[in-house]
Formats: sequence, structure tokens, C-alpha cells
Amino acid sequence: MSSPDANQYLLSIKLLREKIPEFESYPFNLDIIRNFDSLNFHPKVTFIIGENGTGKSTLLEAIAIAWGFNPEGGTKNFNFSTRASHSELHKYLRLIKSFKRAQDGFFLRAESFYNLATNIDELDEEPGGPPIRASYGGKSLHQQSHGESFFSLMLHRFNGNSLYILDEPEAALSPMRQIAMISRLHQLTEENSQFIIATHSPIILSYPFSTIYELANGRFNNCNYEDTEHFSSTKNFLNNHKKIISQLL
Repeated sequence: MSSPDANQYLLSIKLLREKIPEFESYPFNLDIIRNFDSLNFHPKVTFIIGENGTGKSTLLEAIAIAWGFNPEGGTKNFNFSTRASHSELHKYLRLIKSFKRAQDGFFLRAESFYNLATNIDELDEEPGGPPIRASYGGKSLHQQSHGESFFSLMLHRFNGNSLYILDEPEAALSPMRQIAMISRLHQLTEENSQFIIATHSPIILSYPFSTIYELANGRFNNCNYEDTEHFSSTKNFLNNHKKIISQLL
């Protein structure tokens, strides 16, 4: 692995525990936050995985807001809001950055991507300036399938020298598109981009130049790909799918 200062923008985060008034309300009552102190990031890709409800999306959202991204997604230039549902966690995070400055970046969250696409169309209806959709493949994201719009974002809007925070990017992608995403991910990391990704996809998780943190028992466990629950449960199902389906039904 190269020196962290040479290749990344966000080195680590630290929870300012002494400033949190109490740990009895959301999101501070999550086990992962109760036990959390700091987390180091890989120069290329950091994966955060775990079961539903463990706090992956909450943490990614807080990191993105603390970095300056819009809570519902987009670049730092987006300021739309359809529903203020984000937590206060970002106020209690300290971001440890390197001397390098990211030229750009994007916060992708699957659950509010529709709102982002709508905001782009609304901005393009306003007079003056080139259409924003030109940076997204030249076509409204609403005029593409959900999966096509996700992939169009990665192909046309994502560039090198940037920080990207992705929350469940596989949500709209077919298995083949997820495989293609690995290739695009590698192209962008080779162009000095850094990714922090929460995912349930064992395909995307296979990208080798990465650190994997699995949230389990209220802790961040640094683990190898083949030791993750995502890998083992998927492998077990594919190798024994007839038996498992028979038992389930």
C-alpha cells in the first residue's frame, strides 16, 4: 500500500465522544456508535458492510455531510431538500484530511437518487448556463432506467482526483452492471480517486485494492473478502441452492 498522504483525501474520522450529551437517543444509541472511537480509510476503496440496521448508512451520511455534501446526495453544489431526515451525527465527527485537496466528489445514496434526478431536471429548466445533464451523459436521468441512470452517473459524472461516498450503489444494478462497476471503480482509483462504499453486494465487495470493515457485535471488524458474511452466505447459497430453497419452502 502506498503512503496514505500520497493517494487519499480523507485519512480517518474520529468521534468527538466528549461532546455528545447522551447516548440514549438515535443515532448515538446504535451499538456501533456507542463503541466507536475512530476509523482509518484505505487510499483507494473502503467498504463498510453489515446487516440492516447496524448503522452503515447513518455513518456514511454523517461523513458526507461533514465533508460538505448535500444530505440527500449530489455534489457540494446541490442544496435541495425534500425531507430533512438526516441525523445529528455529522456534528460530532472530526474528519482528518491529507494535504491533498479533492478536485470534485459526489455523495450517492440509492434511497434519494430519484430526488437528485428531479432536482437536476428542475435546475435545467431555469434560464442561463449550460444544462447540468450534459455532465450526466446528456440525457435526463429520469429518461433512463434506474440502473442505466446509476451507471451513467459513474461513467460521465465521476472523474479522477475526487472523493466519492456511495451508499448501496448496487441497488439498481444487475449482476453484470455490478461487474462493470468494478472496472470503472478501478479506472477512477488509478486516476487518484478515493471511495467509501456501503454495500451488500458480494460482487462489488470483491474489488481487491481495498479495506473491508464488517459491522458485527457493535464493532468495526477489519476482515478479508472471503471471511465476510456476504461472501460465505452467497457462496453457500449458490453451491446448495436447491437444498436451501427446498428447506425454505
